[in-house]
Amino acid sequence: MSQKNEIPILVLALLITGGLIAGGFWWFSRKSSLDLNKISPDITKQPQSSSVASGGKNFTSVPNVPTGLFNYGGSTSWAPIRLAVDSAIVAARPEFRLRYVEPNNVVPGSAPGIQSLIDGQLAFAQSSRPVLDQELSRAQQRGISLQQIPVAIDGLAVAVNPNLNIPGLTVDQLKSIYIGKFNNWNQVGGPNLPIKAYSRRTTDGGTVELFVQDILGGQPFGSQVEFVSTTTQALQKLAGSPGGIYYASAPEVVPQCSIKPLPLGRTQGQYIAPYQEPFVLPSECPGKRNKLNIEAFQSGKYPITRNLFVVVKQTGQTEQQAGVAYANLLLTEQGQELISQAGFVKIR
Repeated sequence: MSQKNEIPILVLALLITGGLIAGGFWWFSRKSSLDLNKISPDITKQPQSSSVASGGKNFTSVPNVPTGLFNYGGSTSWAPIRLAVDSAIVAARPEFRLRYVEPNNVVPGSAPGIQSLIDGQLAFAQSSRPVLDQELSRAQQRGISLQQIPVAIDGLAVAVNPNLNIPGLTVDQLKSIYIGKFNNWNQVGGPNLPIKAYSRRTTDGGTVELFVQDILGGQPFGSQVEFVSTTTQALQKLAGSPGGIYYASAPEVVPQCSIKPLPLGRTQGQYIAPYQEPFVLPSECPGKRNKLNIEAFQSGKYPITRNLFVVVKQTGQTEQQAGVAYANLLLTEQGQELISQAGFVKIR
């Protein structure tokens, strides 16, 4: 065969070969794509009951709210939310019944609530601090994973006797008072007056745990600190103690008439009040009350803020659906507005 006749045959062979290769590549790509489409839903799909919603308008708009009676419990700082918000949730979603349960033989708080959740006594828990590593470990030992869902912003406010003349404290000065390094107000720019520090015990809840961890750096309370059972008891003592000082969740402190919330700062002289200016004097209360400094809490200018969490046990059961639904209800516009009315700061 001549070279002239071989050229068309060679070109034809190349075209046929290229077509076969292209066809094979198309078939393989289509097959692979079909296989991926078949597999990917099983990989990425999450049960609707375990996903946190981006937030709806009101309680009636939240999907996947289970029917039944669900026990819950935990942080005492959540009391205003339980009183104002949870009652509104139950009114709007009567199929979703909630029952607050206190632990046996211990003071209610974040830690007992999370422990009761792990023990299977609660459907979900309310916490005023993040879940601790040891709690995650205890849950894992039982084959359980815990999910914490932030739903509100809170802060710790420091209360003193209303007659104490002091402009504010730094976080370091507050620490020095509670570990026993400072015992007179003149050591922190105040009058020559003994300091009387009050606190609940570290076993009493997330607020104290957070204070010890974040403010005291894990150091123990000084021997001069007097322990009280409740914030109500502490505030009563402050009213009759000229040199008294106490700390608690800001909504429990800021509106009170018998004490003075104290501005705090990271550096001396640069104090941020936990209340909105101007300060409402005790003589004007209860006709007028101090309100939370929401902007300072949201921006982080106020030095001691924290999130409130709904803690959910990831079991794939109805209890998980209940915990996530509760968080989703709180994250709606209606829920966030009611959280604000209860004295906390919206998280969204």
